[in-house]
Amino acid sequence: MSNAPKVIHPRSGRGNQQAHSWRRELAELAALFLAVGLAHLLATLLGHADPGPVVLVGLGAALIVGTAIHKRMGRRPARRAAALPVDGGAGSPMALWRIRMRVVERPGQLATVAGAFGRLGCNILTLHIAPTGSSAITPAGCDALDEFIIEAPPDLTLDALAGALTEAGGQGVVIVPAQVKDLTDPGVQAFVLAQRVGADPDRLPKAMAELLRAPQVEWRRPGDTVDEGAELNTTMVISVNPDRALLIRRPELPFTPTEAARAAALTAAARQARYTSPA
Repeated sequence: MSNAPKVIHPRSGRGNQQAHSWRRELAELAALFLAVGLAHLLATLLGHADPGPVVLVGLGAALIVGTAIHKRMGRRPARRAAALPVDGGAGSPMALWRIRMRVVERPGQLATVAGAFGRLGCNILTLHIAPTGSSAITPAGCDALDEFIIEAPPDLTLDALAGALTEAGGQGVVIVPAQVKDLTDPGVQAFVLAQRVGADPDRLPKAMAELLRAPQVEWRRPGDTVDEGAELNTTMVISVNPDRALLIRRPELPFTPTEAARAAALTAAARQARYTSPA
C-alpha cells in the first residue's frame, strides 16, 4: 500500500457538490420569493393596498443578484501572493562556470575569494583543492590549486568575474563553461568509470574523456609525435600497453597532478581487465 500523500483539489469532490447544492437551494428560494411577490403584486393591482409584494420582490431580486455575483467571483482564479523583492536577479536562469586559480595558502585568503563571489551574486556549488605538485604547473610556487563550480547571474561578464577574483588574491584565473554533470564528485565518478572499463576495457577512451572532461582522446603508438606547440599541461599521454597509448588533449584547461593520477588509475583498471589493444 502506497504511503504517498494524497492531494485534494479545493474545488473538487464533496466540497464542490456542497457548493453547487447551496447555490441551487438559494436560487430556488429566490424564485419562490419572486413568485409570491408577483402574485401579491397582481392582487394589489386588482385593488388591495399592501407593501408586502414590493418587499418580497425586492428580496427575491437581491438574492438572485447576490447568487450571480458569488458565482462570478467563485470562477475567478485565486490571487497569488505578491512575490518578494529579490536582489541580483534571483529566479532568472543562472550561468554555470568552472573556475580554476592558484590561491596563496594563508588564513583568510579563501574567505576573501568567497566574499568576491558573494558580492557578484554568484553561488559556489562545488570546491576542490588540488596540490600543485611541481612548479611547472604553478610557476608562482603556491601550495594549492582551487577549482570552483559556480552559478552566476547571466549578465555577469567574464572580465568582471576574472577581475574581481584577481583582486581577491586569485592568480592565473581560468574560466570555462561548466555543465551539470561537472557537479558529480570526482572520486565517485572515477570509481564508477573504473567499474565500467573493468567490465568492458574497450570503453577506456570514452571513459577517459568523461573522467577528464577532455574533448579529444585518441590512440597513439609509441614514438608518435605530439603537438609541441600546445599550452603547458594541456596534453597528456598515458601508456596503456607496449603497443598503444592514449593521447588526451584539453586545450582550455591544463591538467592537474590529481587528474593525471586518476587517469593512470583508470588505465590500470582497464589493464587489469586484460585490455586488448585495437587492431
